[in-house]
Amino acid sequence: MSSEVSARRDAKKLVRSPSGLRMVPEHRAFGSPFGLEEPQWVPDKECRRCMQCDAKFDFLTRKHHCRRCGKCFCDRCCSQKVPLRRMCFVDPVRQCAECALVSHKEAEFYDKQLKVLLSGATFLVTFGNSEKPETMICRLSNNQRYLFLDGDSHYEIEIVHISTVQLLTEGFPPGEKDIHAYTSLLGSQPASEGGNARATGMFLQYTVPGTEGVTQLKLTAVEDANVGRRQAVAWLVAMHKAAKLLYESRDQ
Repeated sequence: MSSEVSARRDAKKLVRSPSGLRMVPEHRAFGSPFGLEEPQWVPDKECRRCMQCDAKFDFLTRKHHCRRCGKCFCDRCCSQKVPLRRMCFVDPVRQCAECALVSHKEAEFYDKQLKVLLSGATFLVTFGNSEKPETMICRLSNNQRYLFLDGDSHYEIEIVHISTVQLLTEGFPPGEKDIHAYTSLLGSQPASEGGNARATGMFLQYTVPGTEGVTQLKLTAVEDANVGRRQAVAWLVAMHKAAKLLYESRDQ
């Protein structure tokens, strides 16, 4: 990929919306799959009362719109200003209590897991039915749209074309399955995390535009005790949480 194409993918611009300043991709086609569109605000003329506590709006009780859901609330029910990175806001914005709670939870992904995914990690990568794995560095692109795999060859997998993620773990009691969680980015709800299981690898299934069928690859953390393995395990856990975030986005 040329530096010119890379720069075009990552270019951003500052825009002003009714809700505040946003730093968005210069080209909409390169927007992050983790991003959310700004909601349509419920029109003022349709909001006579707070949509949470039913308080009547008047000169003293002013109405406010939640920047995440677009609903109308009184100041008491919509007083928190919380970072909303999924909508690319530069500064914290006003949100209702329910939305603020969700945004607080998502902050961990942006503060921790996203940084891990962008930094990348080294894996043994097996494509399809091949019996020969290749050592590659896997990382999320700066615009968060692609998985880059770099070794003797370079591969790019668009996040929105990944259909299934299987997180492989070890550490279960005898008799339990070693596939800890089954997560579909576009399908079934991911299983909850838990126990003392340790991530060891991951299966990905994805489609390639212009081709038929599904392609599969397997990532395996290298078996050693150095920092590289710990980084790979952290990357696998972060990718699992990214899949969970995308699944939950379908209902937002």
